Amino acid sequence: MKDSVSAQPGYFAPEDCNLDDLKALTAQETTPEQAPRAAEILKNIPVYQMHDISADLADEKTRAQLMAEWAGILLTGPGVLVLRGACRNSGALDRASQVFEEIIAAEKSAGGEGADHFAASGANDRIWNALQKLCERDPETFMHCFASPGIDAVCEAWLGKGYQMTAQVNLVHPGGAAQLAHRDYHLGFQTSEVSAAFPAHVHALSPVLTLQGAVAHMDMPVESGPTRLLPFSQAYLPGYAAWRLEDFRAYFEENSVQLPLEKGDALFFSPALFHAAGANISSDIHRLANLLQISSPFGRAMETVDRTSMCKLLYPHISNAAVNGTLSVAERAAAIAAVAEGYSFPTNLDLDPPSGGLAPQTQQAFFHQALEEDLDADTFADRLDQMDARRLP
Repeated sequence: MKDSVSAQPGYFAPEDCNLDDLKALTAQETTPEQAPRAAEILKNIPVYQMHDISADLADEKTRAQLMAEWAGILLTGPGVLVLRGACRNSGALDRASQVFEEIIAAEKSAGGEGADHFAASGANDRIWNALQKLCERDPETFMHCFASPGIDAVCEAWLGKGYQMTAQVNLVHPGGAAQLAHRDYHLGFQTSEVSAAFPAHVHALSPVLTLQGAVAHMDMPVESGPTRLLPFSQAYLPGYAAWRLEDFRAYFEENSVQLPLEKGDALFFSPALFHAAGANISSDIHRLANLLQISSPFGRAMETVDRTSMCKLLYPHISNAAVNGTLSVAERAAAIAAVAEGYSFPTNLDLDPPSGGLAPQTQQAFFHQALEEDLDADTFADRLDQMDARRLP
């Protein structure tokens, strides 16, 4: 198989992607040696019964061995695993589902629309920051839903101690269309142009900074559209440059697999795995899952910096430098990069939805826009304050 990294050592571009490389990777089969503690392997996906491994999780040594097994599955194995019965409190899941439906109704009545990143608008209902909203409305139910040693262990296996939990609810109604094949956060939420600007080693690093999960709040037979998955595709390094390409998406459509889930099951996979929610072709199943987005504790700067205040102070000087020609375009860009926030997240996606892509406008992008529009300093400051207000919980 051609080494896609050596073929394009610095950066990955769509024209450098080779579908045959992905085909070779996804032709692999998951072996029992890769998942010795799994109850079964279905469609290359290891499935673990929580009641069988609860004793392993209770012992420090065997817990570490099990977590090492899961990390290997996510990194170099099929990239996906299922924990059967990860959430044992069925009543708490039902109560949480009721709370989520109440939140959806309240947000709809207030004029909100929880748009999906990779599905047509109106195909589903989404709750952003479901983690905080559930905790605020019903902390007792929240406690029971997240009191899962299995979920805790798989998050720690991939991200280490101190991981950061977030969650977004997705409710897909009968007739809801399937998502398009994609990869996920971080680079998966960038446009192809932005993704291509990141060096190849960042493409390799990004998947180990987050973990994707989904907890089934109801039984999910295949006709309800559980997530479609392409095992082993996370190992294709140029995948963030490839997932939008038609031949790659066609291959996904022909070769992706689905597993039915039962209430309380949890599915976890690498964010680099090619995946997509399936179409809900049922007549009466309103598929509800709590989508977990768990992040590395290391994804933070060493110091807290008031970038908004710094931007306000710097803007008149950069504006004057642009007018007077005392700094080149490249020099101005370098100064802006040192002061302004260049990343869209974390944010409040209820108030700060994606703008012209998959992510909201960054502070850096607005800084450049303000210079192009020749905004005065007061207007610039007001707009910055409005951006900050939209990001607050």
